[in-house]
Amino acid sequence: MSLRKYLTSRVFFAQALAALVILAVLSYLFMHWLTFTTDHGHEITVPNLAKLTEEQVEEKLDELDLDYVLLDSVDYNSDYPKYSVVEQDPLPGAKVKEGRKVYIKINASGFSSVRIPDLIDKTYREAVPTLKALGLEEGTITYIPNLGKDMVLEMRYKGRNVKAGDRVLKASKIDLVLGDGKESYVEEVDSTATPPIEELPNEQ
Repeated sequence: MSLRKYLTSRVFFAQALAALVILAVLSYLFMHWLTFTTDHGHEITVPNLAKLTEEQVEEKLDELDLDYVLLDSVDYNSDYPKYSVVEQDPLPGAKVKEGRKVYIKINASGFSSVRIPDLIDKTYREAVPTLKALGLEEGTITYIPNLGKDMVLEMRYKGRNVKAGDRVLKASKIDLVLGDGKESYVEEVDSTATPPIEELPNEQ
């Protein structure tokens, strides 16, 4: 039988149809296997773990077939209980597969201490960003007579004077005493000084 007659014969069409059926069945089985192995379509919503302790996190994620990894503790945040979750990744509401790890960061047990920077003779505009960079806050501002307008003359903490290098807790408020720029020098005359003696004219 010639090739042309074979390609137009019923045998060829029957074999081609059988091949297509086999291919379709194999494709279906492959997709079904792929769906099973990747757990496609079965996703878990990540819960909100904020303010939970590590023990509570473990219990909650176990119920959802999820795991967690503790990355580190962060600087104390007064908005969260001690040793509770402050940050998580993935975020709450994210869709993940079973067994996915959720990375968490825990709140520290309290504020750490920092050294007070040297702000004396710095301007108010320089002092405030320096305080904030160290996690400190601007407290009460007081002005006293001094030629240096808005110049830091003293630093105080809870009513007492402090100096550069003293340690306070983060988030502490540092009161600043500034110059008002209004002091002027006045030449004082000593009223007790002996007046100069006038020379008397010589008698002729």
